[in-house]
Amino acid sequence: MIKGLKLSALALALGASAALVTAAPSYANAVKIDYQQPTQEIIDIVDAAPSPGGSLSPSGDLLLVTGYPALPDIADVAADELKLAGRRINPENHTVSQARYISSLELINVETGEAEQITGLPSELKALGTSWSPNGKYIAFAQMTPTKVELWVVDVDAAQAKRWSSAQLTAVWGPELEWRHDSKGLYSYTVAADLEEPARRTVPTGPVITESMGRTAPGRTYQDLLQNKQDELLFDYYFTSQITYFDLNGDTQQVGEPAIYSGVTSSPNDAYLLVSHIQRPYSYAVPWYRFPETTQVWNSAGENVYTVVEQPLADNLPIAFDAVVQGRRSISWRNDADATLVWAEATDQGDPAVDAEVRDQVFQQAAPFDQAPEKLLDLSKRYARMLAADAENILVWERWWADRDEKLWLVDATGQRDAKLVWERSWEDRYNDPGQPFTVQQDGRNLLYLADGEMLLSGTGASDEGDRPFIDTYDLHSGEKERLWRSEAPYYERPWALIDAAEMTFLTQREGVTDPADFFVRDVDDNQLTALTETPHPMPHTKDITRELITYTREDGLAMSAELYLPAGYDKERDGPLPTMVWAYPREYKSSAAAAQISGSPYEFVRISYWGPQYLATQGYAVMDAATMPIVGEGDAQPNDTFIEQLVMNGEAAIAAGVERGITDPERVALGGHSYGAFMTANMLAHSDLFATGIARSGAYNRSLTPFGFQREERTVWDDPDLYIQMSPFFHAHKINEPLLMIHGANDNNSGTFPMQSERLYQAIKGLGGTSRLVMLPHESHGYRARESILHMLWEQTRWLDTYLKDETAE
Repeated sequence: MIKGLKLSALALALGASAALVTAAPSYANAVKIDYQQPTQEIIDIVDAAPSPGGSLSPSGDLLLVTGYPALPDIADVAADELKLAGRRINPENHTVSQARYISSLELINVETGEAEQITGLPSELKALGTSWSPNGKYIAFAQMTPTKVELWVVDVDAAQAKRWSSAQLTAVWGPELEWRHDSKGLYSYTVAADLEEPARRTVPTGPVITESMGRTAPGRTYQDLLQNKQDELLFDYYFTSQITYFDLNGDTQQVGEPAIYSGVTSSPNDAYLLVSHIQRPYSYAVPWYRFPETTQVWNSAGENVYTVVEQPLADNLPIAFDAVVQGRRSISWRNDADATLVWAEATDQGDPAVDAEVRDQVFQQAAPFDQAPEKLLDLSKRYARMLAADAENILVWERWWADRDEKLWLVDATGQRDAKLVWERSWEDRYNDPGQPFTVQQDGRNLLYLADGEMLLSGTGASDEGDRPFIDTYDLHSGEKERLWRSEAPYYERPWALIDAAEMTFLTQREGVTDPADFFVRDVDDNQLTALTETPHPMPHTKDITRELITYTREDGLAMSAELYLPAGYDKERDGPLPTMVWAYPREYKSSAAAAQISGSPYEFVRISYWGPQYLATQGYAVMDAATMPIVGEGDAQPNDTFIEQLVMNGEAAIAAGVERGITDPERVALGGHSYGAFMTANMLAHSDLFATGIARSGAYNRSLTPFGFQREERTVWDDPDLYIQMSPFFHAHKINEPLLMIHGANDNNSGTFPMQSERLYQAIKGLGGTSRLVMLPHESHGYRARESILHMLWEQTRWLDTYLKDETAE
């Protein structure tokens, strides 16, 4: 039932709920307080060890296991930061801001399962990234210190690490570790010498002026853009780098001149480098990836031998998701050839609104690049990517956002065979997703695995019973496929990599409801499984919390689902219905069939999350996490045409599902979400009286502040102003008569979710006499990282729900 200007009959019928709505907590007025902490059992969830990562060596004989630290403290998150052209960097050590790093490295022999510790690592390992050499004998990593980033290398045979060079790397794009295919060394970016750092703050010499002279230049809402000439100088200084080659013997060679490099890749035969660099003029209206960019082919001495494209400033692209720049784009080396470039070019001016049977063309051009480019394929959609096994077997994917369609082509680059359509499908349709192909390494080249015309595919295996990952063979010529293996209950097992094609062995990661994810060797032919790691349960005090994948339908018959978490020892006959938290994130679909599909697995490890609502199961709440909130627009209709109506139906269905199971008290249900989920929450409270309260984190609530589209909406506010107003809870703040807790990172860097969005909605609710609390977390971005911030967030959420769902007002 959609809320009007007056309370609906449903709200009036829920007398107890109405009483809770009007009850104000003791902390209703704004105050300044220190960081607070929730109960110890919640703190233990936050401090639990993160899950390790893994990387298989090129030959498949070793597994590199990477460990990660717990959350950083607020002092780390509050470190100096510059916001330039859509990037956030730490100027003290030339890295990305608040970089997530690896804190431990371990090698495991895949055949024996024996672990080997690596000696010589830094006393405080902070590796920003790792990269295997193509021959598998070395592992490079970028070690971060408070003042710089250094290049380190691990000798795999000796299991010994050492600093490779004292040169200072720049990692403002993240670490660049581009190995030569012959494994003799790698290319990286170093801080350019003799550059003078501009002053951070100067007295302005004049105003900042931008102008529009009649040229159409729409743009979505971006954060952290350049603001003035001083920002331009800072961008020049911190993003200018020197391409440097590091030889395994310890020698270094500077390649080319300093510039703002945005990409460097070695050709498969190592004779050339494909190099991209950003140039002026910059823009105050778009991020760095829309700035002018030149892409060239260099020889190993750094001399330009071929200019591939000089892309101008792209500040006038249409806002449609299928819009692209004109000219050559998506430029790369063909992975199977010695030195052949491939790229795509739009034939429709890059504008989806232009009618065209052929929208993209794919070209190739071989070294020495003195012959005209050769067209490989015409595409009716946008070029997505390419993967080759050899010159006669190249896969090319194309996609189109508007209709969610995908095509896969088999292309012969020699021209002896016409392109063959392998499949065409909706990429929304998870149940019929054929999967992605496995690759193998050969002579340092990452190639499509192909044997007698058959490739190997791995997919999530989505089905009515949940995700069941699989491995299939697929004949590219006949289209026949055979299932070799599928994850079986009571485990959830995912293939990671092909270890040995001849032996049909794969690296997988397997987990169970009470078993954390570990790495295994799966022998498909013999159906054998060998463990490589053994991870202890990171939070044993949560073992008895139960999780169940539940399904239900909404009023129009659309199937929906959620993960239901219940407190340890809960008995509905004995304990009765519980206060319930529903946590969700709306998603748009072009078909009801795709919207109804189930995701996730009932056999995944029950790792209680602090980021979502799952931790509330330790506090006596029923939790419906990942509750589907489908918004469907079939045919010519767009999903957002009926956003509010569908949203309310979704809310009604979720509550009814809990009530019918006897675990939910309908008068004590809260709704919450992050980002677009926060937007959903505010809209639900404005347009219905279904929920007693809401929690909205880092949302956007006034769509007129994102006038050139938002989320997956391609229409502008001028195309449909009524749509923007109807979908903006800010314009319906007078109807939000349930308490709303809003939390926002004070330095939110996400497109459109400016901190002002929460501030303005809070002011509107306050000015209209509603009940709300706004918590601004210092130094936090769209996702919160500091331990203090996370603990305080959990304290706020728990107190809020205890007040409005349990009526336990805190002192």
